[in-house]
Amino acid sequence: MTTAARLLLRFSDRIDAQDWDGLSALLAPDFRARYVHTGETFDRDSFVALNRDYPGSWRFEHEDVVDAGDRGVLRARVSDATGASGDVYHVATFATAGPDGLLHEVVEVWADEVAEPPAQGRG
Repeated sequence: MTTAARLLLRFSDRIDAQDWDGLSALLAPDFRARYVHTGETFDRDSFVALNRDYPGSWRFEHEDVVDAGDRGVLRARVSDATGASGDVYHVATFATAGPDGLLHEVVEVWADEVAEPPAQGRG
């Protein structure tokens, strides 16, 4: 069985490469995605379309992954691929893989660039 973490790394690579057919091939027919921050939900086709049709050109670079077998978490940095803007976002993607080796569920939490934390000891 393919672990959720391995699938998430492929998921990240497909989004970064803008390989929408490859992304779709990783998602089960009954796939569901949910954005915690907006409450939106997507099926396989609408999730691929959302990523494909989002304005601009974006990098989706994984920074960390946690493997728990059929569950996994990926943390990624999303930035403007053209460099035209300084927009940077962070996303945590929680995923469930099925015995078929496909992603069945993804829950994403997005955040804007986080400011540098204050120096320790400052109050």
